[in-house]
Amino acid sequence: MQIKTIQRAIAMKTRCSCFRIGIIILLCSGLAGCAIFTTLFQDRLSHSESSQEKIGRLVAEDLLARPEFMIYQASFWTGIHYAEACAGFGAVHLAGLLHDQELLSRLASRYARAKTDSLTDLADHVDANVYGILPLEVYRFTRDERFFQQGIALADAQWADPQPDGLTHQTRFWIDDVWMIGALQVQAWRTTGKPVYLERAALEIDAYLQKLQQPNGLFYHGEGAPFFWGRGNGWTAAGMAELLSELPSDNPHYQAILAGYRRMMEALRRYQAEDGMWRQLIDNPAAWKESSATAMFGYAITVGVNKGLLDRSLYTPVYQKAWEALLTYIGVDGRVAEVCIGTGKSADINHYLTRPRVTGDLHGQAPVLWFACALLERNR
Repeated sequence: MQIKTIQRAIAMKTRCSCFRIGIIILLCSGLAGCAIFTTLFQDRLSHSESSQEKIGRLVAEDLLARPEFMIYQASFWTGIHYAEACAGFGAVHLAGLLHDQELLSRLASRYARAKTDSLTDLADHVDANVYGILPLEVYRFTRDERFFQQGIALADAQWADPQPDGLTHQTRFWIDDVWMIGALQVQAWRTTGKPVYLERAALEIDAYLQKLQQPNGLFYHGEGAPFFWGRGNGWTAAGMAELLSELPSDNPHYQAILAGYRRMMEALRRYQAEDGMWRQLIDNPAAWKESSATAMFGYAITVGVNKGLLDRSLYTPVYQKAWEALLTYIGVDGRVAEVCIGTGKSADINHYLTRPRVTGDLHGQAPVLWFACALLERNR
């Protein structure tokens, strides 16, 4: 009897050991893809005061390491992708904030080889013209006239043939355009000081607010696409923040845009997940958590707090949680995971819920740079 009892005990112990080993193997295999993110997050915990600069530099170096430009291919135009322009814009702004002339020089060299003649020749679409934000940002820090001429030509081309209501002929009422049009005109204002550029942006964004903002404060992707797509709303949030950071309070559109911005920020505060992220479809708890939208919302909220547009005590925890959450999605190579690929509008909800997710796409890299910059400005 004693022998049998001992044998059963040994067998049970063996099974338990195998079970524990199996659990460990499963956990390790499940975490393997997240290992680089965990390492980076732990590094943040011990160096929290410099996390924004460290992340910003990582993402900027990743951009510079890419030998080719990201290219946009469409029936109306083939050229440098707007996501590349937005990432370059963020990286240049970071270099300027850090007074890093070496980084700025490397970025300027990268984009000095960009050919923009085709953009002005085919200046009939927001996705082409928004490239102008990048050379104008380079000009702000280098005063290299070549970059100014590239950017200002694209800004002026947006209003070369305005509609009877004064809106740009590129108006299409997709929420992405609040950034694509607004950010370019704001950049033109920053480099020239001419009020006409702010007036254009304010007129356009006010019209988009009236057309697309819903009672809950969020925005449909566009007409015929009644969904609160994450990154689309991110472009809108960031575009409003850009404009409101420069628009005088006596502008006739200021109060309407500020009210729309605050309604949106309140909705985002309500829909933020417990871990700090936002979802591919903001109001859908079954949708996956998406990093590019989270970075854009974090940026827009931080700008609002920085500029006194939002209640500091209410919104500081919101952007802090977003930043900490994002760090778990950024690898030691500076590449951001869980980024939705480019997404056209659709009347089918599954179009959004089943979109592929990728790592390192510049749609995600760009807003992480913006967010890092806004946090650095907050701390200075």
